[in-house]
Amino acid sequence: MTVLEILLPAFVASLILTGIHAYLGVHVVERGVIFVDLSLAQIAALGTTVAYLAGHDLHSGAAYLYSLGFTFLGAAIFAVTKVHRQTRIPQEAIIGIVYAVSAAVAILVMSKATQETEHLKEMLVGNILSVSWKELAKTAILYALVGIFHFIFRRRFLLISMNEPEAERLGWNVRFWDFLFYVSFGFVVTSSVAIAGVLLVFCFLIVPSVTAMLFSEKLGARLAIGWTMGAVVSAAGVTLSFTLDLPTGATIVATFGAALLLLAAIRWFTRRFAPANAGG
Repeated sequence: MTVLEILLPAFVASLILTGIHAYLGVHVVERGVIFVDLSLAQIAALGTTVAYLAGHDLHSGAAYLYSLGFTFLGAAIFAVTKVHRQTRIPQEAIIGIVYAVSAAVAILVMSKATQETEHLKEMLVGNILSVSWKELAKTAILYALVGIFHFIFRRRFLLISMNEPEAERLGWNVRFWDFLFYVSFGFVVTSSVAIAGVLLVFCFLIVPSVTAMLFSEKLGARLAIGWTMGAVVSAAGVTLSFTLDLPTGATIVATFGAALLLLAAIRWFTRRFAPANAGG
């Protein structure tokens, strides 16, 4: 196989992941639930682990349904326990508790597995270089359906994320729409983690959105910045991983971190010195 044949599926996977996660990242950052994807990812992994102990293959449709079922349960928990302004308990605390309990139960369940422990570990870590074109096509179709769903109901999702008091004033059932948001988010996370692993999925979700917030408050501009950054950083990370013979996922994560630091420094520099230069 040529270098292009080896790296192209990983790069295309990164583009697909960037497309949906940069958008969802805007919601996650605005809602202040930064670690919700890690928690849902852990719940999804717990579902797959339970499916394996029930006698199903890790890559079977039954295992995927188990994972989705557990993810939907997590979505219900986050929607029902959503913390409103009158309480001092932040929702991040609920998310952290769910993550810790899910991780502990997954460890307990895996302790009963006599085989496939390493395979389960690989599933959690992900291996973006091994993704197939068939898997990419299925993932792209799923993400497109989630994107269409969010486009149809974009006004409700965006208003609840960015101005929840106004949504409540309009009489919307915020918890119901939160549940739908987390369910759609669960579909994405369940598929993404299997391809790229928890850390890389977290970077695709948060880093482009945070970077975009440094430069614009408008949704369209933030999405454009996030998508552009995700594409460029992914290409750089995949290339570096091959050139330096490093793990692809970890290299892309590190590249995201370096890019965020660089862009933050550029933003700080322009804010600090642009007025002085303009005045001179």
